[in-house]
Amino acid sequence: MPLRLYNTLTQRVEPFEPIRPGHATLYTCGPTIWNYAHIGNFRTFLFEDLLRRWLIASGFKVFQIMNLTDVDDRIIREASAKALAIGDFTAPYAEAFQQDRKWLRIQDAEEYPRATGFIAPMIELVQGLLAKGNAYKGEDGSVYFAIARFPAYGKLSQLDKRQLKTGASGRVSSDEYDKENAQDFVLWKAAKPEDEAVGAAWDAPFGRGRPGWHLECSAMALALLKQHGAGDVLDIHAGGVDLIFPHHEDEIAQSCAFTGQPYFARYWLHGEFLNIRGTKMSKRFGNITTPRDLREDGVDPGAVRLLVFQAHYRQKMDLTDESLAMARESARRLGEFDGRLRAARRTDGSDSWREWATLLERRVTEAMDDDLNAPRAIAALFDAAREGNRLLDQRETPDSAAGAAWDRIISVFDPLPGASTAVRIEAVEVRDGEGEIAGSLSADPPVDAEQAAEWARSWASVRLAAKKQKNFGEADRIRAMLKQHGFEIRDAKDGSIEVRRV
Repeated sequence: MPLRLYNTLTQRVEPFEPIRPGHATLYTCGPTIWNYAHIGNFRTFLFEDLLRRWLIASGFKVFQIMNLTDVDDRIIREASAKALAIGDFTAPYAEAFQQDRKWLRIQDAEEYPRATGFIAPMIELVQGLLAKGNAYKGEDGSVYFAIARFPAYGKLSQLDKRQLKTGASGRVSSDEYDKENAQDFVLWKAAKPEDEAVGAAWDAPFGRGRPGWHLECSAMALALLKQHGAGDVLDIHAGGVDLIFPHHEDEIAQSCAFTGQPYFARYWLHGEFLNIRGTKMSKRFGNITTPRDLREDGVDPGAVRLLVFQAHYRQKMDLTDESLAMARESARRLGEFDGRLRAARRTDGSDSWREWATLLERRVTEAMDDDLNAPRAIAALFDAAREGNRLLDQRETPDSAAGAAWDRIISVFDPLPGASTAVRIEAVEVRDGEGEIAGSLSADPPVDAEQAAEWARSWASVRLAAKKQKNFGEADRIRAMLKQHGFEIRDAKDGSIEVRRV
């Protein structure tokens, strides 16, 4: 059976048939960089990473676009409060997003467009909609999309057409919209003094102003598809369930009205919410959790990935201390088996291992091809680890093909603990000032207790250097590796580090 995905547009699971055989164009709504993205945002980004990885594992060549929204009402409001230009205000949050993304091992997209870099395509899109009669200029100087002039409006969200409000009485110009009613939405917002003050206004034939939030994704996607030579229809558009209406509904309306195509994307995939201890994250409840919070608590990214993938992307999931602890232990068990398998594999092996590999790949493929059923695939992974441990205990030799099958499956979920492999270092300063280290530093500690302690301090120095270079993923992997070998690192406020046995 081919890969099948639940399409929000048709409300059913359908075989995935891309426009160009063997290729998949994927647009994923990224963060609005007005603050640190929280772990609920990253649950969506992790589901999209799983989709990307499985498409690649299934033989598709993927072209993924993930946007960074760097101009909207919240950004302008916060930048104004700090007397900063929007570029200066958003820069640290854009960098933080990329750091957090890499820490969680989310693969690089092919393109990370920022809204402010695509103003010209946005102006072109608005001009086209005005020319076609799908947009109009309001008395306030802003340009609005007339939803009554697009008969297919509401198809994605199954909107009751009686909810439509059109014309002057039914306009919404705010990016922070009322989700209860469908209204003519703003494409281009007339410039205000606060926009000008933070550099969020551009000249356009229909008046100086800035893009509305919904417009941005359509313009960036269409422009990059064109540059990529992929037409003007996406294969897949993915995001969180909170974006179905009105954001994705509005994207469809303005994009299809502009291109004349029946689709903006053939398949629409939406991931469910992540709750914290049973409650949706919100400032009101004071339970906003970010990846950097988890990182500072010493949580391994492999455990986070495993926890997220143990719930189907279309089901709500709960993040608790207990569930994280269980995921951490589960990731450790997978890592332990991975180590045993790597150490034991040979070019030739037993028939039992060949059967093991065939069963593993078949079960995982059947699960993932069924609308990315990661929980079922993860269960097959643990079954394979248990059976694999049994075969190793019986001194059955795994062949290279069995190891390759395991590697292929593991690479899709990437859930193993983040211990580093051996690296070469030269002239790295040791924390206690005993000198410098030159040569190769092993990932395994010496047997002698004193030498092991010196080994741990040396790795702590490598970790400190990684942190100074803002390579937080490597720093976290070293911390996790040391913890596996019984050493704990504590960072002091003065920049020194303490290493002790636990």
